[in-house]
Amino acid sequence: MSTHDDAPPPLSVPSFPVPTGRNDSPRILILYGSLRERSYSRLLAEEAARILEGLSCEVRFFHPHDLPIKAPGHDGHPEVQRLRELSLWSDGQVWSCPEMHGAITGVFKNQLDWIPLELGAVRPTQGRTLAVMQVCGGL
Repeated sequence: MSTHDDAPPPLSVPSFPVPTGRNDSPRILILYGSLRERSYSRLLAEEAARILEGLSCEVRFFHPHDLPIKAPGHDGHPEVQRLRELSLWSDGQVWSCPEMHGAITGVFKNQLDWIPLELGAVRPTQGRTLAVMQVCGGL
C-alpha cells in the first residue's frame, strides 16, 4: 500500500563528485539530429550539457542548420570545417537524435557523413568516449 498522497516525491539536486586525475576539463562535443527549434532531441542534448557542465566538462554544441548536404566539392565549406575541428577538439561526444522510421534522421546522418572516417591514419572518433541518446515518440 502506498503512503504518499498521489504526488510524486520531489526531485533532489544531485551533488557531483569533484573530478580528479586531470588538470583540464574533459572536452565534450554534442551533436543533435533535428532542425526544429524546440525539438526533444535538442532539449535532451541541452540537459546532457547541463549535467556535463556540473561535472566540470567543457561542452560545445554543433548546430546542424547551415551544414550542407554531403556531396563532392563541399569539403571546404565553413560549417564542414567547423564540425571536423570540433570532432578533433573533443575528448568525448554525446549524440542525441530523434527516432524516425526506426532509424536516425537524415539531419543526424549528414553530420556523421561529414566526419571523415580517417584523417591520416587516425579516426576522428578513435579513443573518444561516446554517449548515444535517441528520442522516440509515444503512441
